[in-house]
Amino acid sequence: MADIKNYTLNFGPQHPAAHGVLRLVLELDGEVIQRADPHIGLLHRATEKLAETRTWVQNVPYMDRLDYVSMMSNEHAYVMAIEKLLQVDVPLRAQYIRVMFDELTRLLNHLLWIGAHGLDVGAMAVFLYAFREREDIFDMYEAVSGARMHAAYYRPGGVYRDLPDQMPQYAKSKIRSASTLKRLNENRSGTLLDFIEDFSKRFDSNVDEYCNLLTDNRIWKQRLVGIGVVSPERALQLGFTGPMLRGSGVEWDLRKKQPYETYDKLDFDIPVGVNGDSYDRYLVRMEEMRQSNRIIKQCVAWLKANDGPVMSNNHKVSPPKRVDMKTNMEELIHHFKLFTEGIHVPDGEAYSAVEHPKGEFGIYLISDGANKPYRMKIRAPGFAHLSAMDEMSRGHMLADAVTIIGTQDIVFGEIDR
Repeated sequence: MADIKNYTLNFGPQHPAAHGVLRLVLELDGEVIQRADPHIGLLHRATEKLAETRTWVQNVPYMDRLDYVSMMSNEHAYVMAIEKLLQVDVPLRAQYIRVMFDELTRLLNHLLWIGAHGLDVGAMAVFLYAFREREDIFDMYEAVSGARMHAAYYRPGGVYRDLPDQMPQYAKSKIRSASTLKRLNENRSGTLLDFIEDFSKRFDSNVDEYCNLLTDNRIWKQRLVGIGVVSPERALQLGFTGPMLRGSGVEWDLRKKQPYETYDKLDFDIPVGVNGDSYDRYLVRMEEMRQSNRIIKQCVAWLKANDGPVMSNNHKVSPPKRVDMKTNMEELIHHFKLFTEGIHVPDGEAYSAVEHPKGEFGIYLISDGANKPYRMKIRAPGFAHLSAMDEMSRGHMLADAVTIIGTQDIVFGEIDR
C-alpha cells in the first residue's frame, strides 16, 4: 500500500484572505493543518534604514505607511520618542487632540478589521456597514491634515495645526439632488469638533448594528468559537500585546498601566476575554470600540471648553509664527535653520510605546546629536502575533487558517516594514 504523505500547500500571497502579501506554506494531513510556515518580506521597504537618511520631521510620513490602517497611532510613538530625547513639553490641548485622534484611529483600524474578518469567513454585509463609518473618520482626517489617510499630522512638540473652525461641505453637483445635498451637509455646518461629537453620539448604535449581524449569528460562532485558543501564560510567552493578549484574559493596556499624554485623566475600561479563542478576541475588539468612543466624547467636551496652543513654544523644535518671523531677526534665523537643517536632537537613546490598535507599537531611537536619527528600530505588534501562526493553527482545518489570520488583525506594512 502507498505511503500517505503530508501535502504542502501555498496559501497566498494572491489569496484574498492573506491580507495582501502573506505567503503561508501549509503542511496538510488531508484538510488538517500539521504545520504553518509564514513567509514574510514581500512588502519590505527598509523604513528603519531610510529613517537614517531623513531629518527627524521628514520621517513622520514614513510612520503613516507602516501600519497603513492605524496611521496616527504610528506617528504618535515616533514623536513621543523624539520628545523624550528633546525633553520637550507638549501643550495640554495638543495632548487631548492626539488622544482623540488616537482613539478615532483605533475605530478606523477595528472597523477595517471587522469588515475584512467578516468577509474572510463569509459575512458579507458587515464590510459595507463598517466602511460607512470609516468614510466619516477619513473626512475628519482630511479636515485636520489635508490627507484622507497618510495624515502626517503629529509633530515633535505638538500637532501640525489646531482643529479647523469649519467642516468641509459637499458642493452642488449634477449627480446630487438638493435634498440629498442638505442631508449630507446636515452635520457639517459647524466646526470639526461638532462633526466629531455628532459622530460619537451615533457610533454606539452603529456598533450595536455590527453586533446584531454577528455576535449571535450561528455561522459566525461556528467559525470562531474554540479556534486559535491561546492560554494567558502562553500569550505572554509569545509576546502578544493589545487585543490578542487581552482576549486571552490578561488585563494589560499601556493606556492604563503606563499612561501617556492625558489617558490618566480620562475614564474608560479595559475589556478582557475569558477563553482566549477567536470569538473572545472579536468581543474584546467590539467593546474596545465602545470604550474608544467614550474617550472621544470626553476629549471633545474638554477641547470645546479649553483653548490654548497646540505646539511647543520652543523654537528649536517648532517654527515661529509668520508675523514674528517678519518682525524679528532671531525668529527668522530659527525658521531658516528649522526648515533647512531640521531639529538637532541631543545624544542619547529613547524607547517610546503606545497602545496601538493592534498592540504595543514601540519606536526605539538612537541619536548622535545630528539632525537625523543614527538608528531606528520599530517594535511592530503584528510581528509577534504572526510568529504564533504555526502554534495557533496546528490541528485546525484549512478553513480555520483564514479565521486565525483574521483574528490576528495582520497588516504587513508594519510586519515587513
